[in-house]
Amino acid sequence: MKIENMSLINDLGKIIFFLFLLLSAFLLTAKSERKLPHYLFAAFLLISVIDLSGFFLPPSDHKIIKGFKLASVLLQMPLYYLYVNAACYYNFTLRKKHLLHALPFLFFMGWFSIAGISGQNDQAFDLVSTVQYYFYIIAVFLVLRTFKRLYQENYSSNHQLTYKWLLQTTILFLIGNTFVLIREFLKDNETAFLYLYTLNSLFVLFVISWFVLNALYRPNLLAGINKDLIPVQEVEESQKEEPEQLKNLLTFMEVEHPYLDDKLTLQKLAVQMGMPEKQLSILINQHTGRHFFDFINEFRINKAKDLLKDQPQLTVLEVLYEVGFNSKSSFYTAFKKETGVTPTDYRKSVV
Repeated sequence: MKIENMSLINDLGKIIFFLFLLLSAFLLTAKSERKLPHYLFAAFLLISVIDLSGFFLPPSDHKIIKGFKLASVLLQMPLYYLYVNAACYYNFTLRKKHLLHALPFLFFMGWFSIAGISGQNDQAFDLVSTVQYYFYIIAVFLVLRTFKRLYQENYSSNHQLTYKWLLQTTILFLIGNTFVLIREFLKDNETAFLYLYTLNSLFVLFVISWFVLNALYRPNLLAGINKDLIPVQEVEESQKEEPEQLKNLLTFMEVEHPYLDDKLTLQKLAVQMGMPEKQLSILINQHTGRHFFDFINEFRINKAKDLLKDQPQLTVLEVLYEVGFNSKSSFYTAFKKETGVTPTDYRKSVV
């Protein structure tokens, strides 16, 4: 049974190895307006492949090679962190300061290359790599939290898909790392260790397959937003606007229908209103109790309700594009959030 498990683990490792290489090749060669996120995730996968090279290459006794292979783990989370930033923000660029993320890798590679891998420095490495992993996981969650606030306050297009994609990917990585930690605790129990190793390999295979399918079917997933934006609550929380300005805003929305533009942003609306962007943001957040994203979607949903009721010849797909949505999933989510029913059920209830 143990031999069968080891054979299965070996086969899974080879499949994962080639899938990582295949996805890396796809990311490096795919046509995209924003290549940096693809390059960073490809680098993350290629660094991860080093761990899997043992399924093909015999272990080396050379200190530098062994040191590089072990220390390369310390490059994985920094690359993923930079990938998340690049995926969230279209104007994120790599700078010299980002090389600081490689310092732990360089330190341990140098240490292993000189002193070799012993029990003492291996324990120190395990401690540092565990602390580093959770440090970057927390940093990624903070980036995603800020990203969510910014797109809600400044964009009407569906950046929620990007947020959900990155959040789900990060959670899957966290689950995978939990398997690894449990596996380490069970390494003295050979049977349990092999079963958990097999489960972990199957989980990695599932995650990478899921990633490939999403990358293929959602090519515009990583549109990104402006990284120089500041959450409105951090700008000027106490500033109050006159009710007259809110009345003017609502009148403008009803008369001019700017929400029909599927690429409407806070900046665009501010220009149309002849109002400073910061002032408009505070006006919407403090006096409507909604983010810009939800504020615009409310008008779109109300318009969609009218079309679903008064123009039965229009399909739901035609309606969603007509009112400013650019995604069926985002329309259904927003519509159900506002009305409690799907667009199809709403039409049946009013026609």
